[in-house]
Amino acid sequence: MRRIGFGAKRLAGSAVADGPDVQERAVTLVRRVVELGVNHIDTAAFYPSHGRSGETAFESLDWANDVIRRALSPYPEELVIATKVGPTRHGLARPDELRGLVEADLKALGVDSLDLVYLRQMRLESIAEHFGVLAELQTKGMIRQLGISNVKVAHLHEAREIAPVVAVQNRYSVGFGRVNDEILELCGQLGIAFVPFFAVTAESREAGGVPASGVVQEIAKRHGATEAQVRLAWTLSRGPHVLAIPGTSSEHHLQQNLAAADLALSPDDLDALNSLTD
Repeated sequence: MRRIGFGAKRLAGSAVADGPDVQERAVTLVRRVVELGVNHIDTAAFYPSHGRSGETAFESLDWANDVIRRALSPYPEELVIATKVGPTRHGLARPDELRGLVEADLKALGVDSLDLVYLRQMRLESIAEHFGVLAELQTKGMIRQLGISNVKVAHLHEAREIAPVVAVQNRYSVGFGRVNDEILELCGQLGIAFVPFFAVTAESREAGGVPASGVVQEIAKRHGATEAQVRLAWTLSRGPHVLAIPGTSSEHHLQQNLAAADLALSPDDLDALNSLTD
């Protein structure tokens, strides 16, 4: 799998998500994503959409899954589409509601089996009951592989007692989310992919944009690169099991993000970036 994938969260950009022009541009962009060699797309029905005012609303991104289906179905054999289930408008789904969310993703993406489904947990002490439901759906052929998101080390151990975990998705970036260093390293030891979110936006989170950092700016200037490229290159430096899923609505930014895979940071660069912590 190519180490830099594509996240659908920002596919609409700052425009109203239900506009026909936005959707057609999104179809074109998603096709371009695959043309450029990306074989890992990350999506979820619970992502908030962004309106023209910049405010967020907890609206379904099923439209984005529809865009992905329109752009790429029948899907290339090597393409992995990862989705997440858990959060709803009313909080975390109950275990008995998870099957309905999985079935909705199957329908939206137009597939018989989902490549990878993450359980995105919210403030659960134990994820066993929720993850157990997804493991059962895996045995029924509705899901091929399982992952977990927004979790602690204890959650990972708990999930692995139930079914194999192939990926963990937690917040992580330069100077942000470094509390997840431990689980990142554990994933490397266990042969599990670590797929950080907020790798570019860091503490800006849902607001988007690339947060200012004198250290990152200096390194970017020295390499003739963008700050986002430096952040992505650092992310990939954390281990061969670490992937990145930056999202954008711009082909220009898409190409810049993918070029980050070729940015070679020096040992001094990495030391400076590693020293930045929350």
